[in-house]
Amino acid sequence: MRTDLRDVTGFRAQQEVRTQRSDPLNSAPMEFNTPAGWRGQFQLDRGSSAVDDLIVQIESDFWTKGSIGSGTIYQYVTEPDGSTSTYEFVGVSLTLIDSGHYHAENIVKQVVAFYASQRKKL
Repeated sequence: MRTDLRDVTGFRAQQEVRTQRSDPLNSAPMEFNTPAGWRGQFQLDRGSSAVDDLIVQIESDFWTKGSIGSGTIYQYVTEPDGSTSTYEFVGVSLTLIDSGHYHAENIVKQVVAFYASQRKKL
């Protein structure tokens, strides 16, 4: 199921790594990092039920089918020279960490957190 989100107002992603360390007796310590996925979140102004419907579908699939599928997030960045860089986050799981505060005459702001197994440049 493809979901296009309008009015994304913020996006952040951080690489996760697993630190590997060796402390040999006959030389200096060595350390290196191995990739361990990406974590992030994005904020949006609720202009439709798209995020709510997506989360409901994920939850429904779990309770009726006993499984949770993974998804893909595309990030489009306009570079200073006017070109566009496109990044693909794969193996994504989502959590709606704030579905918003609904009150009269105000914009409902939502926050979605994600974990992705890998980030690729397209």
